[in-house]
Amino acid sequence: MTPETVTEGSRSPDRFSTTRWSVVLACADSAAGEKTARKALTDLCKTYWRPIFAFICRRGYSVPDAQDLTQDFLLMVIEGDLLKRADPARGRFRSLLLKALQNLLTDNTIRKRARKRGGDMKFVSWDEWMAEAPSKLAITAQEAETWPAEKIFDVRWAATVVEHALRRLGEECEARGRRRVFDVLSDCLAAERQDVSYPDLSKILGVHETTVKRLVHQMRQRYRTLLREEVAQTVEKPEDVDEELRYLCAVLVAGAA
Repeated sequence: MTPETVTEGSRSPDRFSTTRWSVVLACADSAAGEKTARKALTDLCKTYWRPIFAFICRRGYSVPDAQDLTQDFLLMVIEGDLLKRADPARGRFRSLLLKALQNLLTDNTIRKRARKRGGDMKFVSWDEWMAEAPSKLAITAQEAETWPAEKIFDVRWAATVVEHALRRLGEECEARGRRRVFDVLSDCLAAERQDVSYPDLSKILGVHETTVKRLVHQMRQRYRTLLREEVAQTVEKPEDVDEELRYLCAVLVAGAA
């Protein structure tokens, strides 16, 4: 996947009036908007907690301890004043989370505060996480033991963004009676064009080769749009989307190397 592959398409600046991260930042310093900001931040945390858990595990914590720390950290983010204390990282939700997480694991005072704040409250379902763990973008056991924690965080972040876009595309295809088309062609979305065998796909689907090319083109276009929308939820300004997409692509390439 190249940066050009995912940054094509129309821009929609107006969407940023309702994206979750822009809502959080707009309301962060407003008592009147606190409830709205917390709801948007909670939704983001529920979506992107996997990189946090992977980062904590790589720092040497056992799975049970990492689960507890992930719960505590997310509750601290949602209920605390993290945003007001992290101005340099406010542009990107990913950057803010990583910086705050590094602080949590190196500052015993913050860690104790998180433990007290979280208590026995449960924020995410670990059984759900195990069931939804990615297959194609998973980190191997060797990589989990040798990669720096920051790299694992970034790869898991990028994988989460991609998987959410793919899941939405699959759901859309299923709603239109094209689930089999998605299952067969989804591997083509990030592949180089010379690596796609249209004759083989034509035989599998039982349709003409020109139809396959059209379907792949349509799915790629929609996938790019969905990927942009997923990224837009985590940056502050419309002009940040392309840069974050390029970063996402670079992370995935480095992770596959």
